[in-house]
Amino acid sequence: MSQSVFGDLDGLLQHVDSKFTLVNVVTKRAKQLNNGAPPLTPDANPNKPVSTAFEEVAQGKIPYKRVREGIK
Repeated sequence: MSQSVFGDLDGLLQHVDSKFTLVNVVTKRAKQLNNGAPPLTPDANPNKPVSTAFEEVAQGKIPYKRVREGIK
C-alpha cells in the first residue's frame, strides 16, 4: 500500500453506501482472510487482514448487496 487507506475515507465511501456498511464489509472480509481466503490484491500483507480488506474495498474488488433497507 502506497498510501494510508484509513485517511482516505471519502475514497472508501465511493465503493459502499455508508460508514456502517464499510465497517461491516471490512470486518467480514478480514475474518475471511484470517480463515485462509486468498487476498484479492497482489501486495497483501498476510499479517494485516484488516488493512488488506480496506485496500480491497478501496480498489473496488469487494462487491456487496444490501439485503434489507432498514428495521421496521
